[in-house]
Amino acid sequence: MSDNTLDALDALDDRARGAWAAPLISTLLTLPACLVAYLVGGFSAMACDSCDGTRADRFESSFGIAFPVLLGGLGIALFLLAASWALPWERGNSTHRIGLATAAPFMVPLAYAVFAVLVEWP
Repeated sequence: MSDNTLDALDALDDRARGAWAAPLISTLLTLPACLVAYLVGGFSAMACDSCDGTRADRFESSFGIAFPVLLGGLGIALFLLAASWALPWERGNSTHRIGLATAAPFMVPLAYAVFAVLVEWP
């Protein structure tokens, strides 16, 4: 065998097998969860439609702060997901890839929980 063939075989041997599995599973969990959290967070603005006076003012001011926090948390989840796909497909990055892919779907309920705590519900 020539040196070029051995180099090509070494390069193939360094690639992690099944490196796509963790990001794929994370994608199938994270994207629908982000959509649901976004819709529930957006529709929760109607929770105080019948409120008036100070209750409505407190709700609206807290919702105005909490909804961008929710969007930021969902953005972080999507960033973690993209980072799990973007890492080089080598064995040395397997732990990082699995960690990022695992953190992405867990970020969604965490972001929603922070959102729910920040809103002063009626």
